[in-house]
Amino acid sequence: MTAWWALALYLIFGALGFGWRSWRQYRATGSTGFRGTSGRPGSLEWFAGVGFIAAIAVGVVAAVLQLTGALTPVSVLSAAPVQALGVVLAVAGIAATLYAQNQMGDSWRIGVDDTETTTLVHTGVFGLVRNPIFTAMIVFAAGITLIIPNPVAIASFVLLAATIELQVRIVEEPYLNRAHGDDYRSYLATTGRFAPGIGRVTT
Repeated sequence: MTAWWALALYLIFGALGFGWRSWRQYRATGSTGFRGTSGRPGSLEWFAGVGFIAAIAVGVVAAVLQLTGALTPVSVLSAAPVQALGVVLAVAGIAATLYAQNQMGDSWRIGVDDTETTTLVHTGVFGLVRNPIFTAMIVFAAGITLIIPNPVAIASFVLLAATIELQVRIVEEPYLNRAHGDDYRSYLATTGRFAPGIGRVTT
């Protein structure tokens, strides 16, 4: 039964966080906001984008395999209160993702296009952390992992966290530094990367 919860939450997350948000972006700007992966195939930048997609796919596979009985949860994490906490975290992650996406307004993108410069958003929730959407996604993924705590789901979570780190550090931060210069460097120095006060950078 818990695997059905995980699949349903993945569907909701994809439909709202990517589908609905892209539709809203298109209605407002004429663009879906999708910019694809960065870098040449095989580069770290490329792996960041491809790894993100792979992590989501592996997470869905983990739920399906558990649903069919091909995988069983790690016993120490399979207690009902742990799975209930997972549902709470996953729902909170979806809500936080949508909230942060909305605060980005027309600047929301998936991926980076070096030929465009969007407005640097640094107020609201972006005044607390520089990457609240990614923080929310990690919370969502942690919740899913607690709902179906099997080895493949855990591997999916680790892969997602690693690729988000790569995307932020080697794709998005360098791009924003080039695009916004001193304004972004000031933002780096005062605002945490994924959590308030943690990951500030002085250049």
